[in-house]
Amino acid sequence: MTDRGSASRPLRVAVVGSGPSGFYAAEALLKQKEIPVRVDMFDRLPTPYGLVRGGVAPDHQKIKSVTVVYEKIAVMPEFRFFGNVKLGRDIQAADLRRRYGQIVYAVGNESDRRLGIPGEDLAGNHSATAFVGWYNGHPDYREESFDLSCESAAVIGIGNVAMDVTRILAQDPEKLKSTDIAGYALEALRKSRIKTIYLLGRRGPAQAAYSPAEIQEIGHLESADLVVNPKEIELGDEASKAALSDLETKKNVEYAACRARLGEGSRERKVRLRFCVSPVEALGADGKVKALKLEKNALVPDGKGGVSAKGTGQYETIPAGLVFRSVGYRGIPIPGVPFDEKSGKIPNKDGRVLDSASGQVLPAEYAVGWAKRGPSGLIGTNRADSVATVKAMLEDAAKGLFKAEAPDSDPEAMPRLLLERGVRFIDFPSWKVLDKLEVENGSRQRKIREKFTRVEDMLQALKSA
Repeated sequence: MTDRGSASRPLRVAVVGSGPSGFYAAEALLKQKEIPVRVDMFDRLPTPYGLVRGGVAPDHQKIKSVTVVYEKIAVMPEFRFFGNVKLGRDIQAADLRRRYGQIVYAVGNESDRRLGIPGEDLAGNHSATAFVGWYNGHPDYREESFDLSCESAAVIGIGNVAMDVTRILAQDPEKLKSTDIAGYALEALRKSRIKTIYLLGRRGPAQAAYSPAEIQEIGHLESADLVVNPKEIELGDEASKAALSDLETKKNVEYAACRARLGEGSRERKVRLRFCVSPVEALGADGKVKALKLEKNALVPDGKGGVSAKGTGQYETIPAGLVFRSVGYRGIPIPGVPFDEKSGKIPNKDGRVLDSASGQVLPAEYAVGWAKRGPSGLIGTNRADSVATVKAMLEDAAKGLFKAEAPDSDPEAMPRLLLERGVRFIDFPSWKVLDKLEVENGSRQRKIREKFTRVEDMLQALKSA
């Protein structure tokens, strides 16, 4: 019988991914008293915090302040951070299995879903993910280019990410200059000629995925009018009417009606929120998107108490020299880690990873966050989700279901392996040096921070420091 999980031989856990779900899993593991645990967290970027750093809009600093909670976890003596280490490139799943009793995949959904319509590959069509990463200074999207010289843009989808994209496009750039928006993005937005932004939802206001706060933020912009077509907010089906029993749904429907009554407004820039329309083709000239062909939808019962959108055969065309799709996200396969191509996530049962071929539980491997449940919920949703997975981990550990005889369980085994492979990993104290430099660089420009937007610049800054 092994003594792993005892004070002398604590259970060593690898957490892959340093976003909210990863940190909440680490928190639950380190704060429980049942089994002594040590956590090593890995991220492919030198910087921690995942989408809190690279996805939350720059004008939502209150949301970003959650990193204070994560930092308290990161400075615990039982925690180590390995930044700039990518699973599948620098280390493999087999390396983790040799060195850790349990593994947690907190890798999120790094890719986006496509529309599958003609013309989607015309220049000017982009994912919302790319735009969000670009204005947030994410290294993956640093070199992206968006043509803001057109007068009309379209955002397909009406979830909260679509709201962020729309708000950044519609906002007065001077309102963003003191935030942590990437400097190059601010300069590009200052030159923007966009006057109309179409927000396109395939169903009605009762099915809108945005939160009341997000849509009201757009309605409160001083730089643009939020315009709603009165004919598109009528609730003509019983499922939509029944949905009003939900408080948030009721607020969304009432707010859409309020905006419809206000009409066109007087500002030059407009955000036109449309319901019950679906893009069926992107139209272009000279290889670039110029317009979207939309089909009007009818809402029909889906057999599950809700409604689905069905095309009516009625079409219209709207101008759009820039198109962002925000219709869902999916994970990216990692070598050696099970992946479900259909759902775009890691196959699992209550957080326990399943073998792709047999469907059987893989001992000692777990998933949390979007990698576990798909792209749903807010940042706070991940805490309960991660706690549930950790509960399963502890139950399994109590039963001896962990890699008790991992060949190389020495705490220095992973740092040694990375050094042998020439991987320059960034620990948490090194991240704090970068953090301080970013804040100082921002202070000189009267900003919250000026981010490093290239990995090589981060590594060079640390070398100089």
